[in-house]
Amino acid sequence: MKKKFRFQWGAFLLFLLFAGLFFLLLARIVTIQATGQVEGQELAAKAAAKYNQEQVLKAERGRILDRNGDVVAEDTLTYRLVAVLDESATQKASNPRHVIDVEKTADVLAEHLDTSREKLLKILKNGVEKDLYQVEFGSAGREISHTKMKEMQKEKLPGILFVNDLKRLYPNGAFASHLIGFAMKEELEDGQMVTKGKMGLEAIHDEVLTGKNGKMEFDTDKWGYLLPNSESAVTPAIDGSDLQLTLDKTLQNFLEDAMSTVQEEYDPTRMIAVVANPKTGEILAMSQRPTFNPNTREGLSDNWLNESVELTIEPGSPMKMFTVASAIEEGKWDPDATYKSGTYKLGPDTIGDHNSGRGWGTITFLEGIQRSSNVSMAYLLERIGQENFRKYIDAFGFGKKTGIDLPREASGKILDKYASNVLTLTYGQGSTVTPVQMIQAASAIANDGVMMKPYVIDQIRNPDTGEVTVKSEPEEAGQPISAETAKQVREILASTVTAEHGSAKGFALQDYTSAGKTGTAQIPGEDGRYMTGRNNYLFSFLGMAPAEDPELLVYIGVQQPNLPANEYGSVPVSKIFTSVMENGLKHMNIEPENIQTATAMTMDDFSGKSSKEVAAKLKKNGLKVVRTGAATEVEGQYPAAGEKVLKGGTVILKTGGTAVLPDFTGWSKRELLAYQSLSGLSLEIAGQGFAVSQSLSKGTKISPDEPVVIQLQTPEDSFKIKMKDGPEGTPAEENEAADSTAPATETEEPVEEAADAITNEENTQQENNVEIDEEITEEIIEDTSG
Repeated sequence: MKKKFRFQWGAFLLFLLFAGLFFLLLARIVTIQATGQVEGQELAAKAAAKYNQEQVLKAERGRILDRNGDVVAEDTLTYRLVAVLDESATQKASNPRHVIDVEKTADVLAEHLDTSREKLLKILKNGVEKDLYQVEFGSAGREISHTKMKEMQKEKLPGILFVNDLKRLYPNGAFASHLIGFAMKEELEDGQMVTKGKMGLEAIHDEVLTGKNGKMEFDTDKWGYLLPNSESAVTPAIDGSDLQLTLDKTLQNFLEDAMSTVQEEYDPTRMIAVVANPKTGEILAMSQRPTFNPNTREGLSDNWLNESVELTIEPGSPMKMFTVASAIEEGKWDPDATYKSGTYKLGPDTIGDHNSGRGWGTITFLEGIQRSSNVSMAYLLERIGQENFRKYIDAFGFGKKTGIDLPREASGKILDKYASNVLTLTYGQGSTVTPVQMIQAASAIANDGVMMKPYVIDQIRNPDTGEVTVKSEPEEAGQPISAETAKQVREILASTVTAEHGSAKGFALQDYTSAGKTGTAQIPGEDGRYMTGRNNYLFSFLGMAPAEDPELLVYIGVQQPNLPANEYGSVPVSKIFTSVMENGLKHMNIEPENIQTATAMTMDDFSGKSSKEVAAKLKKNGLKVVRTGAATEVEGQYPAAGEKVLKGGTVILKTGGTAVLPDFTGWSKRELLAYQSLSGLSLEIAGQGFAVSQSLSKGTKISPDEPVVIQLQTPEDSFKIKMKDGPEGTPAEENEAADSTAPATETEEPVEEAADAITNEENTQQENNVEIDEEITEEIIEDTSG
């Protein structure tokens, strides 16, 4: 029997529903394929946001270097501590990648970080409560050293990660700190940490030193793993430019060491010192006390002034050298002419010499400057004329900025409205100057009349390309006096050091001639009146050496030192000057005055010859010979062929075989580096100067991989002992300002010179310190390559 067909409405409707959904889905897929958008949003952009990763490539801040390329400030690698809290970071329970136990983690971290357990625990718990993926620990978790990082890694704390970071490092510690300044991490509004210059050159040239971060973009899967064959885009970081200074690291260290010694012994309220090359105007060293360590900011006070440039002071008696220079240039100087010392009247005003107006009777003008007589300056002013003298003060650059490449330079103030102002200006009272102005003015005397503008930036250079964007050159600032006048002034200033009654006898050097002028300037107190008391002065010295042709020019000021009863104010100043000058000139290879002519032998090429025969020949000529090994054939030598070596010098012959250590005592760094290069041994050289000890004794057989530690020392011990006992001779200047209305009653206590007020006005190293050779190893290798 034939079945009757029944139409299934339910199935038909179900078919229509699914067919409709299918065609709707198909249309949607076609639309997405065609437009690449869903609800107006780009799918590629959403995928990129989820799976594209970006890593910041950090730019290094530019380095600050000394004149020889030695690092003064640079970025160094540190680590930042991160704690991952999200459980999704862990893929296998056996290898947890997030913090499992916040209590234990806080306990362990507290043992390594400079913060409390409670603070660490609070940060971790707060991150967990807020469902944060990771947390950091503020300043306590930044700038972690490599050593500290390794120690913490040994704890194997789950979820604790270390991210590479950069920190500003000042390897020399307190080193021209108010000039260099410091840079430190600063958090921006978006949470990004950047290094910003906060003080000194770091702040002045922050834009130049700051680099530009780059980035690296790449694709990952949802777990963060890099996808194979994925494209990556790299925008390289641009490092900041290097700032190369005119400072000489070795000279700066000499200055810092000398100032620290005086600071410890005398505890003055302030010290300022500047060392310059008078022929170019380059600032070779600059420092002040109190100072600070830029790595930790320890010692940093609210005084951020670079006092050599921004502080104004009364110059005191160093101004007398410019008064004498003016008289000579005007043809008014007669060293043998005489005058009556003691007091001088100008209208109703009376000034007196620094020994309470007693003077020294009738003396010559030459003796007057040697004794630092104020009255001699008054009589010279009569000869020069006040208008002429004002012109010379202006020509020497006083009362206006030098234009040094540092900000906020003070100009000082020259008081010349009244005749009495001009009179006191001749010996440095009333008017104010800056230390760098004194350096610039004195450069004319040291540099045959040509005054040189001071500067501290040698060049600014791109570290990657080597392109020099800024290059400074010596610049003349005028010629206030002739070369002949400058020479005469140097001779007069040298006599203040050598004359029997010279006020600067304590500034004599052991191996060089020196010239200069001491000063004892009065200091205004809080009430605006000059302070009294034997310690309440700014003791100073403006000097140069060698006197005949100065290579270094120095200004030193020491304010209110705690002086023993038997010492003058010039003593702490002289300790800085003599130490810096003596060591500095030898570092610069300036030939000492008393050096004896020594015969020099030109080196032959000894390659391939018998070391025994060569050694015998050299010893016969008065040379010391050291062989690096036991073999006889010479493979290399120091000094190289064609170079000269003085009698008594050391010659190193490179020979094969096992090395046997010589006695390194007395060797210079250059000789040690030469020996290291020729022998292939590992010498760890500590300090500066000459070898005083070695970790392995003479005659020890040693392999190349066994290090030898050699300690160097600057030979200043005998000189420091001499200084401790006090320099020879006592200053002719005395230590208190007279109230110079008239000759005062004699006092038994000698006092050092200070400018006197006008009465009707309420004026407001081893004895031959040897050369420290700082030449780089590459030169040694080149010299010894033959």
